[in-house]
Amino acid sequence: MTNLFTRIKNTVLADINEVLDQKEKRNPITLLNQYLRDCEKETEKVRKLMERQYALKEEFSREYRQAEDLAGKRKRQAEIASQAGENELYLFASAEHAQYEERAARLKDALNQSNQQLAELEKKYEEMKHKLKDMHIRRMELMGRENMTRAQVKMNQVLDQDISSNKSASRFQEIESYLDRLENQVNSSYYRSTIDARIAQIEKDMKKEETHSIS
Repeated sequence: MTNLFTRIKNTVLADINEVLDQKEKRNPITLLNQYLRDCEKETEKVRKLMERQYALKEEFSREYRQAEDLAGKRKRQAEIASQAGENELYLFASAEHAQYEERAARLKDALNQSNQQLAELEKKYEEMKHKLKDMHIRRMELMGRENMTRAQVKMNQVLDQDISSNKSASRFQEIESYLDRLENQVNSSYYRSTIDARIAQIEKDMKKEETHSIS
């Protein structure tokens, strides 16, 4: 039975990996975007842990300062009670002083450990941010290269499609020929519409020259 479950598990994993491979082949940038979103989520988790560690550090600091203050207070009270010959008060204050001293020592160790953990989290968080930024830059570079590749393929298809269909001229050549014909038509229309005015001006200029010559 165990072997059967193992085979089923391996088969399902193989199918999942095959689907992922096919997805990656079809659109690698989409899969890369998903990976980046996952990395962003992990980075955000570390940031939240770091904030919690900051809060914990502040709590340890407050408790440590309070224990230190109370230990000092009980120490002074024990000294006063001892000088006054108040043995009961002295014993109570001394016991309290010892407890606060022990608590302060524990809190100091906890605070030091918290500082070390916070430093590690800060370092890890900065490393993750840098890696995430680098991955975003690499994604932009890959997208740029992918766009260029797709553009090149499209241009090649346009430029080469007439050759593949055994035509002598490419689409661009046909467009250029059409533009030449259109330009000739426009020029001809322009010349026809302006020829009367231009000839009349030439005749007028010629008459002026004849008049000047006679005079």
